[in-house]
Amino acid sequence: MNAIERYQAPRSLDEAAGILRTGNVTVLAGGTDLMPQTQSGKLQFQPLLMNVRHVPELKGIAEQGGVVRIGALVTISELLESARVRERLGLLWQACDHFASDQIRNAATLGGNVCNASPAGDTLVPLLALDARVVLAAKPNGALETRRVPLGEFLLGPGRTCRTSAELLVAIEVPLPPAGFAGEFYKHGTRPGLDISAISIAAGARREGKLLRDVRIAFGAVAPTPIRAPHAEALLEGSECNEKILQAASRAALEDVRPISDIRASDWYRRELIQNMLNRVLSHVCQL
Repeated sequence: MNAIERYQAPRSLDEAAGILRTGNVTVLAGGTDLMPQTQSGKLQFQPLLMNVRHVPELKGIAEQGGVVRIGALVTISELLESARVRERLGLLWQACDHFASDQIRNAATLGGNVCNASPAGDTLVPLLALDARVVLAAKPNGALETRRVPLGEFLLGPGRTCRTSAELLVAIEVPLPPAGFAGEFYKHGTRPGLDISAISIAAGARREGKLLRDVRIAFGAVAPTPIRAPHAEALLEGSECNEKILQAASRAALEDVRPISDIRASDWYRRELIQNMLNRVLSHVCQL
């Protein structure tokens, strides 16, 4: 483990971005991923440790212009306690209810879970289904600049994102789902609240009479990153909600996933779970 030579705790986003610009910085927020990974040797501390817990621009949950902005420092517990998240972003709220233990929820931040970029990341799957985007900030030329990246483009692989070493994740922006949108999150594991998922599913749609509209389906732990299911979504979009079409969509989803065999489940078992549990989740969404 590399030794930490300096420690800084900036009090503004501008100050934090300026520190990152100097290079060789480890960012500390909740620490629930960082500390185990450095202790195991997966990650190494950089010479400068920057604690961002006191940066006000990274906090809070607010809604404006049809978008919910969630600061990168918002904890999983804060998301669970938010009436706005529960009522407007139900898929994300449900995932937080399946996230680790109370102690971890109190410390773990949404920004940390996103930047950790685990293929099985609990919040990433609903955020992907909700068309979320990340807000990044940096000072490349001495002035603070921000850019927005769709979450699906931000995640590049296990533990990899498109965030540069000079950028800080500021917030996650989630467009409000259309009126009447209903969704459900499912996570499969030996102890679903505490274990890393073998698979996870976030699915939702709105009913227009008997037809399904604005269909969203995302999976976790079945590819190098959380992924959407375009084949299944296309089959369901504009279709009448019945058991036959739901079974067809569940089979179509197998064209989208690329699971592996590991300690939590085999490739075959993950495919069986996807087909069977997606059908159940969609049935609940449709209220059949």
